[in-house]
Amino acid sequence: MTQSMKKAPALRRSWLFLAGADRQALIDGIPTGADVLVQELETFTPPARRSEARQLSGDVLNAWREAGIMTSVRVNPLENGGMEDLEAVMRHRPDIIMMSFISTPMQVVALDQAVSHYEREYGIPTGSTELVPNIESTQGLINTMAIAKCSARVSALLVATEDMVADMGARRTRAGHELDYVRSRFLVECAAVGMPSIDCPYSYSDNEGAELDMQRCRDLGFRSKAIVNAQFVPVVNRWLTPSGAELALARRVVETFDEARSRSGGKRVPAAVVDGFLAEIPDYLAAQRLIARAIQFGME
Repeated sequence: MTQSMKKAPALRRSWLFLAGADRQALIDGIPTGADVLVQELETFTPPARRSEARQLSGDVLNAWREAGIMTSVRVNPLENGGMEDLEAVMRHRPDIIMMSFISTPMQVVALDQAVSHYEREYGIPTGSTELVPNIESTQGLINTMAIAKCSARVSALLVATEDMVADMGARRTRAGHELDYVRSRFLVECAAVGMPSIDCPYSYSDNEGAELDMQRCRDLGFRSKAIVNAQFVPVVNRWLTPSGAELALARRVVETFDEARSRSGGKRVPAAVVDGFLAEIPDYLAAQRLIARAIQFGME
């Protein structure tokens, strides 16, 4: 079986969700440029077509692997068809299992146990299958840190859009400000425990709105984004990859601080002027992080 090339979590910018029973849509995901493709067996797959979707997994995941793309399947909650999903798809060795409507750590522990069972049954290296719980409710949001820490398999968390808004009782708007607190809290809780966070998808189809949403995503500090419309994969990848101008500025910040430290005999420098602006230690550290990320993308 062809092995997919596992990217480091920090480099998984775009997570494209595709209808689980639509073979053509699943194959058409390959040239989009998405870092991770997700066969979606929950929202995008009517219950009557889930059996068909499960049967497609083998061919689809293998095609994605051959294209060098990370493979993921989003299964239903275990008590609502998720065990049947796992029995069918685990034999095809997805890199990542996502599960919808995670609200408590206990759900992740149960998913971990189920995945471990199928790893043993299908001869898959123990612990090699990653888990990405999907946070789609207010209860899940307030349990984010506990969910992130409850299993060594958890490699990232994802926050939802539509189900979260519905659970809040908020009015859904194209601007999406009703999700500002959710996105901020989710990101902070993930960051507090060093867990990669995946931002909620932009669920409208207009390019202007997608650009504004991605600006907010980037400004908040997200490194990854869920996508439900393939046309936005290039938008997400562009926003979440350091630009040449950003990299050049980061280099100037680091060089200026390093030169100032050298002139001071190695003493700590609290601030330095870069391009006419006062840059402080947090700016220096952010510049170092951006350069490190650019190196991961092969830009240095």
